[in-house]
Amino acid sequence: MEFDLAIELLQKGLKKPLPGQIAQKSMSPLPIDPKRFDFKFSENPRKGAVLIFIYPEEGRAFFPLIKRPTYAGVHSGQIAFPGGKMEPEDESLSITAMREAWEEVGILPEEVKLIGPISDLFVPASNFLVSPIIGYSEKKPLFIPELKEVDRIIETPLELLLRLETRKQRTLEVGGKIKLDAPYFDIEDEIVWGATAMILGEFLQVLENGRG
Repeated sequence: MEFDLAIELLQKGLKKPLPGQIAQKSMSPLPIDPKRFDFKFSENPRKGAVLIFIYPEEGRAFFPLIKRPTYAGVHSGQIAFPGGKMEPEDESLSITAMREAWEEVGILPEEVKLIGPISDLFVPASNFLVSPIIGYSEKKPLFIPELKEVDRIIETPLELLLRLETRKQRTLEVGGKIKLDAPYFDIEDEIVWGATAMILGEFLQVLENGRG
């Protein structure tokens, strides 16, 4: 997809009501964890934000995903957006998303033009309420991975997500005992599932809504 068209569609799509849970659930593992959509703010979730960052490569729209290193944690080795927890000094979740993207992959905050947020998503495994923020730059950044947090950067063409053959489904074993029927995106032989896939599900619907 052409970069200019992608930005235009996203800007138009965000002027309409957000698709929200309907789009998120289209890429949710089954059985759906009821805590993800019925959580209570009294449970005091941690706030976090991720940046969906669109940039041009030879006129086409791309965005970066990252692969987390292997570690003793719930998100070990998973594919994610650049992002992380909100710090006390962050004035907004948009600031959080841009700061984390700078720290993790070297995207300079001053080069990010914000389009806007899509729906928050609760991640029960880590007790995070994640706010996805869409932004873009008219030039490709110099990506610099933070090696403690990023195993690799996956520069993903937006058009890849629009191909039917990219969406797949399989049974995944989580934590060595829980089996989930998980829809996912097959990107560079990586399984993009869970919260990242659910965020992408709504992102793509926003893009599609921009056509109407």
